[in-house]
Amino acid sequence: MSIILALLAALFASFTAILAKIGIEDVDSNLATAVRTIVVVIMAYLMVVITGQTGHIMEVSAKSFIFLVLSGLTTGLSWIAFFKAIQIGDVSKVVPIDKASVVLTILLSFVILREPATMTVVAGGIILSLGTFVLIGKDKKKKKQRKKVFNTKSYIFLAIMSAIFAALTNILAKIGIVDVDSNVATFIRTIVIIIFAWGIVFFQGTVKELKKISRKSYIFLILSGAATGFSWLCYFAALAIGKVSIVNPIDKFSVVLTMILSFIILKEKPTKSTVAGAVLITIGTALLIL
Repeated sequence: MSIILALLAALFASFTAILAKIGIEDVDSNLATAVRTIVVVIMAYLMVVITGQTGHIMEVSAKSFIFLVLSGLTTGLSWIAFFKAIQIGDVSKVVPIDKASVVLTILLSFVILREPATMTVVAGGIILSLGTFVLIGKDKKKKKQRKKVFNTKSYIFLAIMSAIFAALTNILAKIGIVDVDSNVATFIRTIVIIIFAWGIVFFQGTVKELKKISRKSYIFLILSGAATGFSWLCYFAALAIGKVSIVNPIDKFSVVLTMILSFIILKEKPTKSTVAGAVLITIGTALLIL
């Protein structure tokens, strides 16, 4: 069941990046993140109500609450970096770098959570990391122009920071989700994220730009938020019953799905490195499922 939920999380996550890329055009990335989070909070709360877990929100232990809050903060930081990166860079380039968090997550799960390091998990992690680096590739045309080189370095740095925070998110969430319903945990984390995201928006003074966002952007940002909500609900349900070193890599298979969608919907051009990288990531994911 944890594998099925992780695969569903990957499917919804792949739609998240594509829909956000379309909706984030001409919109401040932090403001777009804040708008999306409203949808995720509503979805998270509805799931708590539907599953009859509202009474358990106040019963969460202090330890679990602290780790869930920390997980929410690292998620917020990861989102801020990620959505800024896809705004200035190609989705098919940013997503693979961001999903490199899987390797760091596996390492941290072995060291911190003491999860067993089996041969298939280690092999899958190595192949996934190789696939990620192959996907990044090199863009010779962009190196010819200083401005484009600067933009390339900027979104790569942001994507790397997003990956680091995402890895920390998984470990902190796994610790905090012990003895806590996954829907309740998702709701608590999302509350932290929405406070964090809107805090940045008000600090920057970009809240006044809400009126300038087009109807098209609103629709796609809302759809992106909904996709994130479904992805989270599936992912944290999988995390609650499965191992981080298995669930997280399967969820990151969304990188391949995202790339395929970016080629079809966003008309981004596939290269030899993206195809080869996608194949390696698929093989790595298959090893982790075994």
